[in-house]
Amino acid sequence: MRAKLFIRSSQKSMHALDGAYASLLRGRSLDFEDLRPYEFGDQVRDIDWRATARHGEPLIKRTKATRKHTVLFLVDTGRGMRALAEDEGGKRDLAVLLTGALGFLTVRHGDDFSVIYGDSARVRRLATGSSEGALEHALRTVSAAIDASTAASDRDALLRYTASNIARRMIVVLVTDETPITPDTEGLLRRLTVQHDLLWLTVRDADPVVPFDRLRDPEGRLRDPGSAHRRDVDSGWAIPDFVHGDTEVMAELAADEAAHTGVRDATLRRLEITHAEFGAQSTAVPTLLAMLNRRSHARS
Repeated sequence: MRAKLFIRSSQKSMHALDGAYASLLRGRSLDFEDLRPYEFGDQVRDIDWRATARHGEPLIKRTKATRKHTVLFLVDTGRGMRALAEDEGGKRDLAVLLTGALGFLTVRHGDDFSVIYGDSARVRRLATGSSEGALEHALRTVSAAIDASTAASDRDALLRYTASNIARRMIVVLVTDETPITPDTEGLLRRLTVQHDLLWLTVRDADPVVPFDRLRDPEGRLRDPGSAHRRDVDSGWAIPDFVHGDTEVMAELAADEAAHTGVRDATLRRLEITHAEFGAQSTAVPTLLAMLNRRSHARS
């Protein structure tokens, strides 16, 4: 499984990603030490809101370094993850790739990882691991869960489970799709950022309506007879063939997507949550590297 995950990744890009791993941990030691008054330039995420409410002035929670860190992956395994990604490959494979890449780096650097996965029917947690064998098992479990799921995706269920059950401070990596953020989602994220350091990885969906130039050649013949036959994973509704190439429909879909993306991006910026979008397995590692580099510069 691991060899398959990285077969599309060049040694050069993986080496660069390996070097950027430190940005996951930089400046975010995990054990509580004491409180001090807020000073200009402090991160809002470091404010201890309960202590602030008790004392009537902003207080910063200071932490001490620990030898090991834990990276906690929250992976959406609802049936929506069986759909196509932007590169026309499986969203499942891209989600497994992203979890595997960061999981492999976690193990390689001597840190622990854990995985919480699930859908609207059930959320489960795997035991903490620190070996490639444990990572292999986790990736196979996630892949099989997506294949077997008959329930809808439920991102909030993963966040709610984490907020209720994970007390120790961790680096939390959410692997999810483009489902719009709701006020409930934002509330859960606010709650989690007080305790944990969050990263959000979005797996982009394939276009539901195919542009005309992708659908037909200059003579009007179908490039791929199967490319127009798209079906919604959740509802089972088949998109009519005649809709493909319709510029008005595509413009309306693009506007709707842009609106939801704008809300998501603004929310994540406001909460200081590191975020990146992933649409293809072939560019997953470079996109991860760019995300970690942005994170490193933001914290330097």
